[in-house]
Amino acid sequence: MNTWRLLYTPPSNGSWNMAVDESILEHIHRGETQPTLRLYSWNPPCLSLGHAQSFADVDMERVKANGWEVVRRVTGGRAILHTDELTYSVTGGADEPVLAGGILESYNRLAQALMFAMHELGLPVEIKEDAGRTSGVTSANPVCFEVPSTYEITVNGKKLIGSAQARKKEGVLQHGSLPLTGDLTRICQALIFKDEAAREVAAQRLLARATTVESIIGVETAWETAAQAFVHGFEAQLGISFQRGEMSQSEFKRAEELVNEKYANPAWTERS
Repeated sequence: MNTWRLLYTPPSNGSWNMAVDESILEHIHRGETQPTLRLYSWNPPCLSLGHAQSFADVDMERVKANGWEVVRRVTGGRAILHTDELTYSVTGGADEPVLAGGILESYNRLAQALMFAMHELGLPVEIKEDAGRTSGVTSANPVCFEVPSTYEITVNGKKLIGSAQARKKEGVLQHGSLPLTGDLTRICQALIFKDEAAREVAAQRLLARATTVESIIGVETAWETAAQAFVHGFEAQLGISFQRGEMSQSEFKRAEELVNEKYANPAWTERS
């Protein structure tokens, strides 16, 4: 069996969540920790931007009025409002069997584990196989969850899990979001639109093209229940044996540095 570390980390703000993922990646590159599946959530809610997305998409007045935050990811794609969800990150070396090959190859392997997890939760999911996957923003639409990409998880054509991957010299980082409950159109309150009519059109389009776990099965699923399903999916589909772990002091210290140097720094977050 391939042994990975399993991390459950407490709800945290956006800059800390992104810094932890990058810190883990650096430590894996140096051989100081195992490949890691991390399961986490966000407090307060946070809008995350794709690596290449313009900060001009963000309506900071509305973001602040809602008590939300903004962070920029190292992965590509469009904006996501992280709230009422389970977020996962997979971190490992590029030669790790699960992550080896190109983006699509590794993305497909991980998608099989995600699909297993969703079936365990009672969701009739499918894998979207005919869309073009890209690493950056390729549309004027700033909302991630409106557009399924290749190997993403859908239900009746609606996107359920949004994921993105970065392949760097240090290794591979993939993270993604499973919305458990709540109003997906809240993200439209965090983004710039030409007028309120355009905002409403975007909200209705999003509801038609994306969904939550509760919307599908009619009951709210606990974060812990969803997390357990993710673990089972990775074990069953990818042959992984998990060891429950904690962040090392070195990982924690490096995450704090990355918050200050990068993820809470306007020079990184507010790029146009």
